[in-house]
Amino acid sequence: MKIGAHYLGNGECEFTVWSPTSNSVGVQILSPQEQVLPLKPIEEGYWQAKLNDVYPGTLYRYVLNDENAFADPASQSQPQGVHGPSQVVEHHFEWTDKEWTGISLESMIFYELHVGTFTPEGTFTAIISRLPDLKELGINAIEIMPIAQFPGDTHIEAALAYRNWGYDGVYPFAVQSSYGNVAALKQLVNACHEHGIAVVLDVVYNHFGPEGNYMSQFAPYFTQTYKTPWGSALNFDDAHSHSVRNYFIENALYWLGEFHIDALRLDAIQAIYDLGAKHFLWELAEAVHHFSQGENRKRYLIAESDLNNPQIIRPPELGGYGLDAQWSDDFHHALHALITGDRQGYYQDYGQCAQLAKAYTDTFVYDWKYAPHRQRFHGIPCHDRHMSQFVVCIQNHDQIGNQMKGDRLWERISYEGLKLAAGAVLLSPYLPLLFMGEEYGETAPFTYFVSHSDPDLIQAVRAGRKQEFEAFHYEEGPPDPESAETFLRSKLNWELRNEDQHKVLLNWYRQLINLRKTHPALLNQDRNFIEATSDEERQLVILRRWCESSELILVMNFNSSPVTAILPSQQNARKLLDSADNSWNGPGSQLPEHLSVAQELKLQPTSLVLYELES
Repeated sequence: MKIGAHYLGNGECEFTVWSPTSNSVGVQILSPQEQVLPLKPIEEGYWQAKLNDVYPGTLYRYVLNDENAFADPASQSQPQGVHGPSQVVEHHFEWTDKEWTGISLESMIFYELHVGTFTPEGTFTAIISRLPDLKELGINAIEIMPIAQFPGDTHIEAALAYRNWGYDGVYPFAVQSSYGNVAALKQLVNACHEHGIAVVLDVVYNHFGPEGNYMSQFAPYFTQTYKTPWGSALNFDDAHSHSVRNYFIENALYWLGEFHIDALRLDAIQAIYDLGAKHFLWELAEAVHHFSQGENRKRYLIAESDLNNPQIIRPPELGGYGLDAQWSDDFHHALHALITGDRQGYYQDYGQCAQLAKAYTDTFVYDWKYAPHRQRFHGIPCHDRHMSQFVVCIQNHDQIGNQMKGDRLWERISYEGLKLAAGAVLLSPYLPLLFMGEEYGETAPFTYFVSHSDPDLIQAVRAGRKQEFEAFHYEEGPPDPESAETFLRSKLNWELRNEDQHKVLLNWYRQLINLRKTHPALLNQDRNFIEATSDEERQLVILRRWCESSELILVMNFNSSPVTAILPSQQNARKLLDSADNSWNGPGSQLPEHLSVAQELKLQPTSLVLYELES
């Protein structure tokens, strides 16, 4: 069922809303003059009407049982915020991407960004001028944090009124008004495609935000059977759940169809609870794959998952849900623990070189192994899944925001450690994700920020933020998430990319990405063509990747002291990359350009070297 207000042209608009618990539903037209017109019941709790003299820009609400009026649950625009009326949208747009065939999943290099802090302006339009910089870096897919309408304090300056990571959205179909309108988002997507860049949109199908959430007034969108860390769980498997499922499937198709989005990143799917015979994710994947068949390119679904369960990305014929890829937190945690020394919270389960080596070859460190922090066995093996089905990173919005002050790695580790971490990710066989500013060593934090209007909710968010860090035993509390200053401090400092060490780091990322895109051994993501070993005493991880025509050996030293190593090879080799070289602002390398069989290497502290075997 196609839901929401759909403008048909010539002043005609069709309104459809699901409200099985209502005895009557009317649409309240607020402009140019206020009037309430009845909707007719059609089937399974849906109400519908085609109305004349309703044009784009018209404000409206639904009146339930001749009493209270609420915005449309499938509103496509909330120009006055989450408590205001909905607005009829015109979707006509002059697309120029007809020849766009997309970026294949296995070749994607993701760049996660938050619209509000990526540029000083904090808009969709402002991103467009930065696309050449991302293209030149080698990025071919931007991943935009959620843009569904979220709450804000509309009594202050517009640029500061709406401050939110986006995961508190309450109108999944509505483009966040402070970022720009429907046309502005389409212009951004169109421009990305002109630059050869795919667009991934982060969507939240596991909960609604706490403010402006009027969904339960319309229908049983929620269930009491399950709970999420962020609020009531959505009803995907109880009575009336088929229409809840329809709501989110329609939402996915809306972004893919109307906005030409290339892929959706599904937030925290472990909180999408469904014990029915056909899981919602399976049904969603079917709908998206069917949609792709009518297009000139494939659209993808990428899950954020804390489950370490390959069932998510297995095809249905193998008992899976058929999603295309999933995030792998184990890789991040193993690398982060080694590079930072963190052992607090969930990092207590990591910190061994052997775990990073296992992450390279087996993807999951915990594949039905006991996890001390969880106090239970966790995960199952995923050897039957291709490595191009997993996304890895060393920084993202959560992992930076999970630091009490939102500190990036630039503030936490050495310059040599930054280069080592970047190489560990970009030379891996998995799909790499960078977080905005990572490529040049952004110094601004990325701290959790919100803007609510309910004083009790504001206090609850502050208390919840403090509680989140109790397991990490920090001495002081986190920055105030409600403060506008917290938001402003999180904006990128673009001028840094041309300064000193930042510029060198940017070039280091360019070099790594170029190698990843061009070297045959790095293009081979077959699980049978990779081998990783570790030396716990020396703090070494050695990675071999090969194909029919070439072989690479990557040696990573996580030790804060120099160590020696011998390459696991019977052939001579030539050096391709050395993070300790002076050209990369390193301390200076003692490693030879050409290496003979079984020659001992002396690696600088916290460094990596990449050798290619010579035939």
